[in-house]
Amino acid sequence: MPEFETIVAPATASGESALAIVRLSGPRCGDIRISALKSRESSLKPRQAVLARYHNIKGTVVDHLVAIYYPAGNSFTGESMLELMCHGNPLICQLIIEDCIERGCRLAEPGEFSRLAFTNGKMDLSQAEAVADLIHARSEKAITAARKQLEGSVGEKVKMLLSSILHTTAHLEAYIDFPEEDLPPEDQQGPKHDLKELIDELNQLCATQHYRSLLNEGIRMVILGLPNAGKSSLLNALTGENRVIVSETPGTTRDYISERMMIGPYLVNFVDTAGIHETDSEIEQAGIARSLEQARKADICLWVVDASAPSPALPAALDQVFEATTTLVVENKSDLPRHSEMDEFLETLPHFQVSALKGSGLQDLRGELLKQIESGVLIPDEDMVLVSARHAEALETAKSHIQSSLDLLQRDEPAELAAQELHLAIEAMGRIIGKIDNESMLDELFQSFCIGK
Repeated sequence: MPEFETIVAPATASGESALAIVRLSGPRCGDIRISALKSRESSLKPRQAVLARYHNIKGTVVDHLVAIYYPAGNSFTGESMLELMCHGNPLICQLIIEDCIERGCRLAEPGEFSRLAFTNGKMDLSQAEAVADLIHARSEKAITAARKQLEGSVGEKVKMLLSSILHTTAHLEAYIDFPEEDLPPEDQQGPKHDLKELIDELNQLCATQHYRSLLNEGIRMVILGLPNAGKSSLLNALTGENRVIVSETPGTTRDYISERMMIGPYLVNFVDTAGIHETDSEIEQAGIARSLEQARKADICLWVVDASAPSPALPAALDQVFEATTTLVVENKSDLPRHSEMDEFLETLPHFQVSALKGSGLQDLRGELLKQIESGVLIPDEDMVLVSARHAEALETAKSHIQSSLDLLQRDEPAELAAQELHLAIEAMGRIIGKIDNESMLDELFQSFCIGK
């Protein structure tokens, strides 16, 4: 953004509502609050809501609204800001924005307010990303994770790791820069130990990317079973909607169908799949192949069986799925007499008896699913710092350079080479919090934000 420009944009979603917010940032905010609101310099006190009339450049009243003025240095962007809370008629909002443009402002680009906050040092890059995460979060836990990042959890962790790398680098460079000084004999064991610990910490931090994906994109629960076991009926019963066509004819579902719902504070993606069985039909074989593919991607599998029928033979491909994925056996049709073979069917796995038709047992199943999610296998402790895919990429690069530095020290190579690798690691870590000079990367990141943020 060129210096001395003032930007304007709607900060609330389009459409009719009780209120809408128009946000301005830049040096013209002070003049606009006086001329458009017809207020004296002293009447609109900083950071206080004031009831005012907005007059366009011709002097006509556009709306009766609430205004808040933020002086430079004490605002979200770090610049002078003006927020106008007008009535939520889109036309009123548009008239105010057009008038601001007539007064010398320009329309903000996506994410430009947050980018200004980053550029002006009001937040680091990881916190700026958290603004977008907070807006797009689809579950309570995702909101909690985004809020923690906005408060600086990722930035603080990265700064702590950077401090450790800098300490080790300083140790190595002391013997490079001052070889004639009265320093104790060079000892590489300390740096080697420190670098090993750093690699372990980076491995643990990179692994949290998976947890973050689960919170933001939802936990994947795949419903599997033979044709006519009641998989689609179970999905309909759990979601409370007739999402899937249910029929007595086996093989109604030929492809997988996804549906989202909340279990406790977590977003869950249920995937109903085609029945798994032996068939000569090419269409059904393709559907079964997709079912197995979905099972391999699952966080939790629900194997649905008709509890009133003999226990089914399982395809060999499912053995690996059940070994690698948390699996629950859902004995459907519990309103019918239970077949004796159910006692020995997949007896090492948890069983739950439900009736998708009658609705019995569903509450217990939901409770068990919540328990499995919160067991720590899928969702970590709330105090854990979670990183995004972009953060993980930077951490992996840093880890690679730290490992190279460690390898050099272990081979007794010159300390200068090991120190250079650590400088590259520091540069990679700096990309997470924004200590970089890469305009194209910043352009791409902030363009994913909504306008007005």
